[in-house]
Amino acid sequence: MESTRQAKISRLLQKELSEIFRQQTSKTHGVIVSVSAVRVSPDLSIARAYLSVFPSAKAPEIIENINRSSKTIRYELAQKVRFQLRKTPELSFYLDDSLDYIENIDNLLKKEDKEISEAEQHNEEK
Repeated sequence: MESTRQAKISRLLQKELSEIFRQQTSKTHGVIVSVSAVRVSPDLSIARAYLSVFPSAKAPEIIENINRSSKTIRYELAQKVRFQLRKTPELSFYLDDSLDYIENIDNLLKKEDKEISEAEQHNEEK
């Protein structure tokens, strides 16, 4: 169960990380990184950020680069939240592939609908 303080810090970190990634990805044309969720540990020392990357083909490479530069990102984040938080949590970044999962389900459903309509047309011809 997430406490009220954890939820508030999660929202703050999500907002500020989103802004940091928006500024950084404006330089790289064609790549969009968005922060879909942030989970903070109960002692507020560790934050796990879940990122959505578009296009998803570049996602593993982008996440790897972000994890390599997590110290720099943490420093930038600390500058932005220095008046709200005493200590900035350690950051770790994970790929949020829920959008790919949803897209896959949509494609499967469309395929199923197409197969059903083709079967109905075949039955009507008989």
